[in-house]
Amino acid sequence: MSNQQSLVDYLVQHEPSFRKARLPALYSDFTTLRTLNPDGYQANISAWRAALAHLTRSGLAPAPKGSTPNLLVLNSDESLLRALESKKYGRPLALGTVIREALAAKDLIPLHDFLTSQTSIYYQPWLPSPWTIAGGVAGWALKQLGVADWLRGNGLPKGQYVVVANVQEAGKQFAATTASAQTDSRFDRTWSKAHFLHTYNEQVRLDQGTDGKLLSETDLDVLLVFLSRDKDLILYDGSTFKIKTPSDQPQHQSITPEDTTVASIKELISSLTHQTHLLAGRISELDKTARAAVQSKNRIAALAALKQKKLAEQSLEGRYASLTQLEAVAAQIQQASDSVAMMKIMETSSRVLESLNEQVGGVDRVENLTSKLREQMAEVDEVNTILAEAGTTAAGGVVDEEEIDEELEEMLAEQEKEKQAKEEKEEEERERDREREREQEREAEELRRRLEAIGGVPVVEPGTGTAGSRREREMERLMKGMSIDED
Repeated sequence: MSNQQSLVDYLVQHEPSFRKARLPALYSDFTTLRTLNPDGYQANISAWRAALAHLTRSGLAPAPKGSTPNLLVLNSDESLLRALESKKYGRPLALGTVIREALAAKDLIPLHDFLTSQTSIYYQPWLPSPWTIAGGVAGWALKQLGVADWLRGNGLPKGQYVVVANVQEAGKQFAATTASAQTDSRFDRTWSKAHFLHTYNEQVRLDQGTDGKLLSETDLDVLLVFLSRDKDLILYDGSTFKIKTPSDQPQHQSITPEDTTVASIKELISSLTHQTHLLAGRISELDKTARAAVQSKNRIAALAALKQKKLAEQSLEGRYASLTQLEAVAAQIQQASDSVAMMKIMETSSRVLESLNEQVGGVDRVENLTSKLREQMAEVDEVNTILAEAGTTAAGGVVDEEEIDEELEEMLAEQEKEKQAKEEKEEEERERDREREREQEREAEELRRRLEAIGGVPVVEPGTGTAGSRREREMERLMKGMSIDED
């Protein structure tokens, strides 16, 4: 949101229920609609609840003086009314009613009550709340005492209130961000509050369209209490928390001194790593400064930069030494934690194997069972053999296998003879075809020689048929002779 844009304009652009046509109704005192038009009353209440949650989630709601904006906690006081004031419609006259209705519906919960309560926010007591009583049959008596008027007054309740919808959204993002931690070691699942705020803050963003709005320390307190008490996802003691896993043993259902030590080591490692990065950058800058001073022949500045660089290098060396030592300690802790987990698995496996062996009954029982099994299998085979022999006898006696083999051999030999006779017949047919072709070729050759001996066919002039007639008669004679030969 730009500096010139008011919260009203922002809501008109980003909140669907805050259309310009609805602003007169939303900024009016619509308390009387509770009985005259209940649907319109609830629509206005729902629109303001969504708007307040949106402004808080975006970090645009006014924060207490001297503190950073909260994304999960709404600060309700005069500054909220001023921030929501419209030049055209003035201040929202029913905002106090909206806050009270949200408190009655547990959409808003006082911050102190949220952090100190031992019961879940999802717990539903069998006794009705005073907000419900004020709207029921007992409302008349409370009204006579002036209590109902206070519950339904238009004045703005002042204080800090946890926005439950925003907390639930942050819880979902936390669960998605740390989903892989379910399979991590105890070391990786344990955090200090300050370390987690520094490491994961940018990953738990409620409003992706808002730049630079991160969870505050108050927001983190609210989120961790919600995850521990209401969602049972973590263990939390106010400064250290540990992500729970389904395999955690009952003795691990609280933060132990070992967990606190692990969280402190992780936080210190993170801090030293950050310091080494800063010192490395500082050394690089001082080196550039010294070189620039040498080029400009400024001896004093060059010496000062080199001295500062030397001190920074010494500090960096010390940080690296401490970091190496802490990382070695962390590695030993992880190894020891893995060894403990391995011993527990081995212990459990040993009990399981012992129970299974007891159910088996020992080696002697297994041998007896296998022996009986072999006997029963042999008996089954014997029975099957007897039944097979009985079936063969009932079918007409024992079949002579040698006789069957001889008959099969005769059938095969007969089939082979038939095959050879067929092949010989086909070969004789092919030989006769070849002889016939050779005979035709010889006759054609003889005809060609006789035609050559006679000479070419003369051209007969018109009116003269003598020579042509003789040759034609000769040709005809030859052709008749050939036809007689062929017959």
